[in-house]
Amino acid sequence: MLELTRSEARRMRLVAHGLDRASRTSGDASAAAGVIAGDAAGAAGCTPVEVVHRMVAMQGQDLPQVLRAIAIRSAPGTTLADVRAAFDRGELVRSWAMRGTLFVSTPQDLAVLHAAVAPRMRRQEWRMCTDRDIDEAIAARAAQVLVEHLADRPRSRPSLLAVWESAGVETGGGRGYHLLALLAYDELVRFGPFDGEAQLLVGGPPAAVSGAERLVDELVDAELVDAEAAFDDALRRFVLARGPVSADDAAWWLGLPKTLVRASLARARGLNRVLVGGTEMLIGEDASGSSSGVHLVPGFDEWILGYRDRSITAGPAMTQALVPGNNGVFKPAVLIDGRTVGTWRWPPQRGTRPVEPVLQIVEDVTASTRARIERALARWPHR
Repeated sequence: MLELTRSEARRMRLVAHGLDRASRTSGDASAAAGVIAGDAAGAAGCTPVEVVHRMVAMQGQDLPQVLRAIAIRSAPGTTLADVRAAFDRGELVRSWAMRGTLFVSTPQDLAVLHAAVAPRMRRQEWRMCTDRDIDEAIAARAAQVLVEHLADRPRSRPSLLAVWESAGVETGGGRGYHLLALLAYDELVRFGPFDGEAQLLVGGPPAAVSGAERLVDELVDAELVDAEAAFDDALRRFVLARGPVSADDAAWWLGLPKTLVRASLARARGLNRVLVGGTEMLIGEDASGSSSGVHLVPGFDEWILGYRDRSITAGPAMTQALVPGNNGVFKPAVLIDGRTVGTWRWPPQRGTRPVEPVLQIVEDVTASTRARIERALARWPHR
């Protein structure tokens, strides 16, 4: 079995994620001199929909951050408006899925993921509802009002909460949030198109969209006719887009039993096993790595949240800086050849006064490397 160093594993992950290609547009001259290996992961020239399909799903509880996570993995020049347009066309959706949190996915992959995780996640959401004095009658009333409210067009979340209140369904104290999540697992609702910067709710499952149907015809094997085969395909893509990755990482990401995940991975074709730091991991057959330089990833990015064990890419001090106090809020990260060395952010623009980026370097870097990070941050295109 091939054994990879941590450095080799990090660089291979950059290619798998499609970040290797993104470095060529960051203004980092040293990265531009490297070998472009993004094609090995199928990342070069990807549309936002193709990016999400490759990744299967992407952590999406922070909407602005996940839009950026998709954009940086897409073809050079892709804007946040391009990403939002994919939602407007119905080709991408955002909904509660694994681990009780929001993810962005295609409608087709969301259905596959829900088939696998929704039964247990719905039970969890139902406990949250009953803890807030929501009974079957209230949940049924909420579902009826929601379906009627979304029947003719997408609506905002505040408008749904308002009609629920008018119908006698109390939404305070987290009731609205958990009812919405419960009904999302029932496939009655998900987040879809945009109204400005806000994402609207749509009834689900949505009617087939011709563009989405064409995408499925192109990207999904026509032989995937049953739930097990569809799940196996999704899990295989998860590995291809994140490898080297362990089976335990995949089980954690999905929130499913390890035995089920390991059985699916055993059926998968086109995967190889490698050792990284003594741990067995999986990669694609054509996985490769490259020297990549500086990368900036947004908060809640799959670079961090695609793995339970983050020790390959972030040390203990860096992990603490990424999520201070273990409060569940993951900061944007600075990567050097895949090693997480700091955090960053652009403060919001208020008025006409110029704003300066905030950079916190945690791990030791040279002065020249810090200068490269600052140049990449100054040229960050997705503010």
